[in-house]
Amino acid sequence: MKQYACIDVSLEYSSVWVVDADGRIVREVKILSEPNALIAWFGGHGVAMERIGLEAGPLSQWLHAGMVKAGLSVELIETRHVRAASKTMPVKTDKKDARGIAQLMRLGWFRPVHCMPPRRCVLC
Repeated sequence: MKQYACIDVSLEYSSVWVVDADGRIVREVKILSEPNALIAWFGGHGVAMERIGLEAGPLSQWLHAGMVKAGLSVELIETRHVRAASKTMPVKTDKKDARGIAQLMRLGWFRPVHCMPPRRCVLC
């Protein structure tokens, strides 16, 4: 069965939600906000994700690049769409944001954002 995921990124830990094609919650977890930790978790989940949503933000470029390089189907999504969808929730938390974004990924109600490759420091 198809599964869709979302990562709501915070500085230290990210909330990950996985929903199935019918919108039922399959799994929720908090993971370190690092590409290797996320790649390992998705690899150990046992089911390939149809689509993984990642809200554009300060850490998104780094996480997106690492996950795409590992072969994961990650979409960087526009924050305005996420904000508009989460306005209906009475209490805003990272956990609820992640759940809402997972549903957006399942329904296809998102606008992907182009992700520029990370720049290398001129001095490095």
